[in-house]
Amino acid sequence: MKMISWNVNGIRACLTKGFADFFEKIDADIFCIQETKCQPEQVELEFDGYTSYWNSAEKKGYSGTAIFTKKKPKKVTYGIGIEEHDKEGRIITLEFNKFYIVDIYTPNSKRELERLEYRQIWEDEVRKYLLKLNESKPVIMCGDLNVAHKEIDLKNPKSNRKNAGFTDEERNKMTELLNAGFTDTFRYLYPNKQDAYSWWSYMGRAREKNIGWRIDYFIVSKDIETKIKDAQIYPEIMGSDHCPVGLDINI
Repeated sequence: MKMISWNVNGIRACLTKGFADFFEKIDADIFCIQETKCQPEQVELEFDGYTSYWNSAEKKGYSGTAIFTKKKPKKVTYGIGIEEHDKEGRIITLEFNKFYIVDIYTPNSKRELERLEYRQIWEDEVRKYLLKLNESKPVIMCGDLNVAHKEIDLKNPKSNRKNAGFTDEERNKMTELLNAGFTDTFRYLYPNKQDAYSWWSYMGRAREKNIGWRIDYFIVSKDIETKIKDAQIYPEIMGSDHCPVGLDINI
């Protein structure tokens, strides 16, 4: 099964920069996007053979997630059932016979770390949610998680030590999640691969120089990690400040 995740940083803008070409060429079974920045009625986006599910933020032009899937799910859930966390359209869960797919756009802690405290609460509640799902069947979670977990996951770890996305607090929450029974698919296959990034600042020709961060993930329940066939990053695909990431899994 082929899955793709991409923070499109505004689907309407990304559509003018080749989104549909990549979508059709990659031919994924499930294609998850984050930061849609629109309501479903604001964009015409349908692909033959796919059903789409959208979770938009109450605030227009902000956040949002969507999933396109070839196989219709048994059940669709928007958010995690906690109003405080569900207003920004950051989570969609599709339940299939053998697994759950959870599309997540984790809140950014922002400059001056003004949202770091909220982010810690969010991380704890999402981890509880994923563990609850995992009690009944395996979970495949993907999205922009807004954290580079290890020093290998960004170009300049020392100068970013206390910046949003690389604080000790955010990294520790990722460690907690993995220790609770989940696997970072890319690092499972490529534990020592350097210069593998999924996001680059628009400043200072960062992408051209590959001064990036790996903050987009596929994370799976530990008991299906042996079913991982491959995990990909597509840095050559433009259209956003993030690039798509992929997972091939036998499930």
